[in-house]
Amino acid sequence: MSRLVVVSNRVGIPDGKARAGGLEVAIRPAFKQRGGVWFGWSGKIAECEPGEAETTERENVTYVTIDLKKDDYEEFYNGFANRVLWPILHYRLDLAEFTRRDLGGYLRVNEFFASNLEKILRPDDVIWVHDYHLMPLAKALRDRGHKNRIGFFIHVPFPPAEIITALPNHEQLIPALSHYNLVGFQTETDATNFSRYLTTERGLSRLDANSFAFDEGDLRVGVFPVGVETEPFQRMARRAAESAFVEEVKASLSGRAMIIGVDRLDYSKGIPERMDAFERLLTNFPKWHNKVTYLQITPRSRADIQEYAAIARQVGEKVGNINGAYGEASWTPVRYINKAHSRTALAGLYRGARVGLVTPLRDGMNLVAKEYVAAQDPDNPGVLVLSRFAGAAREMTSALLVNPYDSEGVAIAIDRALAMPLAERKQRHAENYRVMLQHDLSQWAKQFLATLEQPAHSEPAATPRPLRAAG
Repeated sequence: MSRLVVVSNRVGIPDGKARAGGLEVAIRPAFKQRGGVWFGWSGKIAECEPGEAETTERENVTYVTIDLKKDDYEEFYNGFANRVLWPILHYRLDLAEFTRRDLGGYLRVNEFFASNLEKILRPDDVIWVHDYHLMPLAKALRDRGHKNRIGFFIHVPFPPAEIITALPNHEQLIPALSHYNLVGFQTETDATNFSRYLTTERGLSRLDANSFAFDEGDLRVGVFPVGVETEPFQRMARRAAESAFVEEVKASLSGRAMIIGVDRLDYSKGIPERMDAFERLLTNFPKWHNKVTYLQITPRSRADIQEYAAIARQVGEKVGNINGAYGEASWTPVRYINKAHSRTALAGLYRGARVGLVTPLRDGMNLVAKEYVAAQDPDNPGVLVLSRFAGAAREMTSALLVNPYDSEGVAIAIDRALAMPLAERKQRHAENYRVMLQHDLSQWAKQFLATLEQPAHSEPAATPRPLRAAG
């Protein structure tokens, strides 16, 4: 079996601490099965020129990390990745702040990654690159003569051509993905958007429903929705629900039903709009006054970027307004927490929540939705209220699907979830849980890598649903 080399912007070196999720959890099954190398940025800023890569061994995985210079970090990460690619890929053209300097930094760091990565590559390594930070990496490696099988998975949405062509220099960046052997997406919509771009903007010819002819080889496009470790997460939640921490939180509710939201502080998550919906619930359905508590856990992220500081202020103001208008001496309607919690603690909180509120404005998948369902007691489950613009909505069709821009509609869905009879709650949970077992995380990496390592023109090993022709 060929060695697996995973490449990502950040590297999750195990440190014994419980994690709330992320790429480390997603690729753990692949490393457990076959070992390999995980290569990426160390998270450190070098004072001058970065030194040699650092290597750390943990079990059967070698972690190789490199530092970045301050200018590289500002232009590549804070600049092009977070101020241009992130908003455009999340359909927010209005928030993109393009400069050619930042684009230059983005391309320069990808070249820097390639020049350091090739020092450790073997000819038969299988390379798996993750997310929008590293779209040009395969081209940089091909330009250096590497013929390895290289796959790319984008964890965020991929918008239609009408939006992606607003990205300055899209004709340089997006076609660079053609140098991968396999490009994977969360949903059929994302994959179809990319395929349409290839046919309409790049002029590539289809070999079949999932493959395109490219100058230097063939490109396959696949749909691989990321899941969670469904049954293990349910067991974790069952144990965590009896922990002292979760028992303390439940006791503090004094018998009130809990609504829970867990998100990074990011404009794509729709937290201000969600606060508006909860306020509308209290306005339109006063029967829930002093009967429910909304717990919103939102660790701060990218605090040095202006847009994120602004949304932090906006959410804080909305929480204060709601609590000031509706709260009582014995009841705080919204508990707003900016502290990160362990995955175990969150599992216990999910299990104790009557409603899981997951309403991003746009999301590649959103694993909070899946973890919430996995955590529920099947004999007395809560109800998932889910944005139709989250990738998870393509699978979790028995959730209450909502338009996050419609605050009144979301409020009506929350009211319905809180009042839903047990029989309906159990039915909806069972249907969602069954789908999650089909797309369990234990199969995700295995399916992607099996497809990547197949010869060209063979039947895809694992595209969960056939990709419809587009363009």
